[in-house]
This record gives sequence, structure tokens and C-alpha cells, in this order.
Amino acid sequence: MKKFISCHDASDFQSLIAKALEYKNNPLKDATQGKGKRMGLLFLNPSMRTRLSTEIAAKNLGMDVIVFNVGQDGWALEFEDEAIMSGSTVEHVKEAAPILGKYFDILGIRTFPSLKNKEDDYSELYINQFVKYAGVPIVSLESATLHPLQSLTDLITIQETFKEKRRPKIVLTWAPHVKALPQCVANSFSQWVNAWSGADFTIAHPEDYELDTKFTKGATITHHQDEALKNADFVYVKNWSTFTDYGKIYTNDPEWMLTKEKLELTNKAKVMHCLPVRRNVELSDEVLDSAASFVTLQASNRVWAAQSVLSEILIGLGH
Repeated sequence: MKKFISCHDASDFQSLIAKALEYKNNPLKDATQGKGKRMGLLFLNPSMRTRLSTEIAAKNLGMDVIVFNVGQDGWALEFEDEAIMSGSTVEHVKEAAPILGKYFDILGIRTFPSLKNKEDDYSELYINQFVKYAGVPIVSLESATLHPLQSLTDLITIQETFKEKRRPKIVLTWAPHVKALPQCVANSFSQWVNAWSGADFTIAHPEDYELDTKFTKGATITHHQDEALKNADFVYVKNWSTFTDYGKIYTNDPEWMLTKEKLELTNKAKVMHCLPVRRNVELSDEVLDSAASFVTLQASNRVWAAQSVLSEILIGLGH
């Protein structure tokens, strides 16, 4: 594996999932694989689970890890080619990325969309500039449009817990939120589930909350949540802002919050969320605090997803 910024960088989902579950059973089985290698974790926006789980994963493989919060600890970076840097940016990625490539063997980058200009966000300029100029493998710790480590974690959690000899029905349902959020997690989950082809997949959202069809193609789309929930085995709850009229909130209808009553429509479905979650806005207390909630299991599996990816990258580096 040369980089990890989308599902297209994973040639074999099943082997990645199997490897992750092996690490879950024996976290230190490859404790010397990354000996003598350094990983840099660069954050252009805040993180908790992604930062901590990736750091633990790298250390489980014997790597040294350095975390750097770009906005707080370093110069403001410029990413546009041919920029006239007379504003607030101090250092161009063309200088920063190659230097970081000399310091580190693998770079993890976390960026975030502006939610102001769709073309800019969906160009994935920030992470692609690091891929272009760093000269070392880049791992997405979330980008403007995708969150591949989260999505790999989600598939690991589903495969680990679904024991029936049939395809599971998976539902991704929109939920209300107090502010406009990016489409990253919803895009990425849709992309991975559709590429996995191991499930019957439905996406439920209000009108005007369509996602980019390049990520959702293959899924059943409905504006009726109750209809989508019927016989579901897994329900993934996530808010996202509008895509066509970009980054807007058109509705915050509380009827879209997942409740215990709505879960009765499902096949005793397990409930997933990437966290952090707004209690009693996106998900009710009674759901989050019930046995149906897989959010803690899901978050704990972030370590094994990252460890599986980093191991494959180390193999690609010859270690």
C-alpha cells in the first residue's frame, strides 16, 4: 500500500479487515515491524479518537510518533499553486511537505472542509498537495470529503458482529444537528459499503440532502426513514449538510432523531455513530445507553483499523 486516502487504496477489503481483527486479538504481534520508522500526525483541525487511535496503532507496530497541530504549533500553510503570499499564510506546502517527508517515513494528515466552496473542498487540494510533494506515504486522518479510517473501522465492526449467513441490511440515516457538518463520514461510509458489496445498503435523508452520486451509486435512496429502517440489521446515524446548495442546513426536523420506538421497526438493529454525538439531538439517551448501541465498540476498533493500514504501508516500504 502506497497511501491511504480512500477505499481505492485498499486492494483487498477482506484481508485488511481480517488483519485488523488479528491485531485486536494480539495487538503486539508485529511489535517490531515499524522499528526505526517515524510517523508524523499533522492536524489542521481538532481530533480525539483519530489522533489517539492512530498513535496507539503506530506504537503497537514499534514506530516512533510525533503529533503536530499545524494551526497552533506552526506557521499557517498555503496550499494554492502560484499563490501571492501577502496574506496570513506564511509557509507553502511545497516547502513544508518535502521537509516533513525527510523527517518522517509516513505522514498522517487531518484536514477539514470550509463548507463554503464545494469545488475547492471536493478538489481535496490539501491532502493531494501532501501526496504530491511529501515523497512518503500519506494516510488520511479525515479529509474534506472522506474519512477512510473511520469507514474501514465501520466495516470491521459490522463483520465482527454479524454472524448470520446472509447479507446484512445496513441503513445510513441522516440526523438533525445544531450546525452544518461536512459530508465526509457519510460519503466515505457509502463509498466503502458500496465497494464492499457485502450488504444491502439503504441511505435515508430528507429532501435536498442528497450526497454526491459518485459515492452513493449502488445504494437505495429514500426520503422516508421509517421505510428504510424496516428489517435493518445495522443503523448508522450521521448528520451532514446540503451538497447541491453547498454546506447549508435546510431542516433540523427532530422527527429524524433515532429513538427506541423507531428501532422497533428494525431486525433488532445495532446502532452506529462515528462520534462525537449530540445526545437527544442525533440519538436519544435511551438508544445510546441501550444494548443496541455499538458506538463504544466501533470507536475502540479505530485502533485496529489504523494498525492494519499502517502495517500494509510498512510492508510497502520494505519492512
